[in-house]
Amino acid sequence: MPIPDFQTVMLPLLVHLSDGKEHPNQETLKSLAEHFQLSNEELAQLLPSGVQPLFTNRIAWAKSHLKAAGLIESPRRGYYKILPRGLEVLKTNPSRVDLRVLNQFPEYVEFRTPKNETGEPKSDSVPQIVPETEQWTPEDHLEYGYQRIRDQLAADLLAKVKSASPAFFEKLVVELLLAMGYGGSRQDAGRTVGRAGDGGIDGVINEDRLGLDVIYVQAKRWDGTVGRPEIQKFAGALQGQRAKKGIFITTSEFTKDANDYAAMIDSRIVLINGARLCNLMIDHGIGVTRATSYEVKRLDSDYFEES
Repeated sequence: MPIPDFQTVMLPLLVHLSDGKEHPNQETLKSLAEHFQLSNEELAQLLPSGVQPLFTNRIAWAKSHLKAAGLIESPRRGYYKILPRGLEVLKTNPSRVDLRVLNQFPEYVEFRTPKNETGEPKSDSVPQIVPETEQWTPEDHLEYGYQRIRDQLAADLLAKVKSASPAFFEKLVVELLLAMGYGGSRQDAGRTVGRAGDGGIDGVINEDRLGLDVIYVQAKRWDGTVGRPEIQKFAGALQGQRAKKGIFITTSEFTKDANDYAAMIDSRIVLINGARLCNLMIDHGIGVTRATSYEVKRLDSDYFEES
């Protein structure tokens, strides 16, 4: 039989987890393989990239969507368990759990709403319900799949960053700024960013390798929203140093007043929230590793021109 798509996997996966216990990935794979009566040959089928079994990939995507909708969680690496919302869905005796079912939950609608680089919904965006895949070109499929993978990676990164220690977060900020071309050497950057706060400033880092200008940095693992008072304090600290440039990095969000204030003052302060931080980490290879790559080629018509 053909390998089931990830939406078909969702309901059996919820039923498998319905006892409320934590189940390891391998146990789930075995249980669902038995449910769909897949042979060893079918289980051995790989993605076109050849890096992962197809059915394992389908289970992973089913987990990703159910987790985004708040039906299941991953309490520790490689384990999943059902949440109360998942049990409530099962109580309705659904014949199928798919994307339309998940779209009743606001968290899932938010998850599937296209975002810009700062993590805000695009002004012209609408929640992606179920794509009309029959009308898509192969390039459309690649673009959609890439964006979904990236969005999930960014969400996973943010959860990891928020759970990291303050010292690790400071190290992460140093490595990101270095990867972006700031700070000179790692030793120079490490001596400045992460030092004891001084009037709202956590550190100073070179804007260029020659140290012709400097940027003042505030980097905090905040849980609550960062408001205008925190930005005002940082701006005041910049003025005290006769500085014009600053970066305020947080794992949370900035209020509208904070963004408006940063935009109107003379000092140039760049605000980086959790979503933008994770996108920068992905772009510059911090905390992520390349899984696979695809090279898309098209016909070279000039080659076939006969003189």
